[in-house]
Amino acid sequence: MKLTFLGAARTVTGSCYLLEVNGKKMLVDCGMFQGSKSIKAFNEKPFAFNPAEIDAMVLTHAHVDHSGLIPRLVKEGFKGRVHCTKSTQQLCTILLPDSAHIQESDAEFANRKGLRAGKSQVEPLFTIDDAYIALQHFYVHNFEETFEVIPGVTAKLRVAGHILGSATVYLVIEENGKKTTMIFSGDVGQPKQPIVEDPSVLSGADFIITESTYGNRKHKAYDKEEELARIINETVERGGNVVIPAFAVGRTQVLLYYFQKLTQEGKIPDVPIYVDSPLATKATGITLANKEEYDEETRALVEFQGDRLFAMKNVHFTPTPEESRMINGIEGPKIILSASGMADAGRILHHLKHNLWRPECTVVFAGYQAEGTMGRNLIDGVKKVKIMGETIHVAAQIINMTGFSAHADKEQLIDWYKKMPQKPKIFFVTHGEFDAASELSKDLQMQLGTAVYIPKYGDSVAIDGADYVIEAAPEVETLPEVAELQDSITAIERNYMQYRNKMEQIALRDSAKADQMRKKLEKVRRYMDEMLGNL
Repeated sequence: MKLTFLGAARTVTGSCYLLEVNGKKMLVDCGMFQGSKSIKAFNEKPFAFNPAEIDAMVLTHAHVDHSGLIPRLVKEGFKGRVHCTKSTQQLCTILLPDSAHIQESDAEFANRKGLRAGKSQVEPLFTIDDAYIALQHFYVHNFEETFEVIPGVTAKLRVAGHILGSATVYLVIEENGKKTTMIFSGDVGQPKQPIVEDPSVLSGADFIITESTYGNRKHKAYDKEEELARIINETVERGGNVVIPAFAVGRTQVLLYYFQKLTQEGKIPDVPIYVDSPLATKATGITLANKEEYDEETRALVEFQGDRLFAMKNVHFTPTPEESRMINGIEGPKIILSASGMADAGRILHHLKHNLWRPECTVVFAGYQAEGTMGRNLIDGVKKVKIMGETIHVAAQIINMTGFSAHADKEQLIDWYKKMPQKPKIFFVTHGEFDAASELSKDLQMQLGTAVYIPKYGDSVAIDGADYVIEAAPEVETLPEVAELQDSITAIERNYMQYRNKMEQIALRDSAKADQMRKKLEKVRRYMDEMLGNL
């Protein structure tokens, strides 16, 4: 058999693994790449396989960096089943059409100006119709149910504790009279998260493909409820708003849980809470409908509140654009939960535009922020951002609350794997930036005594029973002339950043000089347009 890594390799997003067994082909996940433009460009590249030759897929969970390219896969010829849990299927019924809507809107926007400029028509990766057709391929399983994926491969979905429906995939593979066991961790949740159960204890496997999103970090050991209460109270006392870019699935529901708990305990004031995301509203409804997945504490709360998870009168859902626009015109402190979670698209941009420049406000990030996103830039301390063509000065407090992450950190992952009675032959460390994957790899090797490998895109491993041979993807050769050009571009970028930092510092010390530097930059821009405009 052969396993090939076609996404989430030395990066966090784009989860996709190709497994070839007994002359058949299956995928685990088919996710979208998110983050910088260079990373997103992978979404438009041809698949590294013929979709029509894929016989089946197992989907770990609904987040679009794991599921987002399934409509494109079906559009290009995939006819098999997508095996997943019930909640994953339900969440994909809202996430995939929403993603398709974004694809269509982006293509329409690009064509609005591009066609007038003589550029070729831009087609969306997939349409809303493609998304609904893809959903017809979903096939639902219970946790712990054993089912056949392709001949010779049986699977079992176990609780991953990341979001509702999230699963770790356990495969038993029989080929040429030999048995191989393999685990795909999917995204692993922190233990003791509210609402969802903790990750199931694993029995072990010959090969484990593990995530490493927080592989070089330890979540801050602090009382996150108290910290959240402190942030809200201090912001309300200043008369500001608390703005939280929140992932529609998972994070929004967890935050609502904490807001309810803190309000009931009298630890935060009864200020209005706006959930400004149609997607989050629908996801909350799905969460309320799947009580069988709640942990013991949440089930007890639901019973105490008369079969209700959320019982707050100050929570307002704003499905329409008109209701969304009204939020920033309402006087008085408020809490705004809005998507996207990385602040790179969606309604959250409007709220950042209205609140980032206000020193009395606070922007709280409560989840992973990929490289190249506005969320990462704000956490890294940028002083100005451009939102919808307008430059906004960052005066609000920016707080990164990593304790709310739905991902296990390095120590939690290692503790999880240590509980296995059977250690793997090797860990393949994926779904993390290279520094995170590297640190987790070192600790896995030292503490569990196992081999580790950090695959890059296109790497594969040939497996025979419990034996394996890694086949590295060929390095892409770069012509000397191209490499020299890339070096020159990098040098210019470095110089620009040095000048930019210097100018910003000068302007902050003496605002009278800002206009003078802006005029110089305008001359530089005109010169660049003159020199490079005809490329």
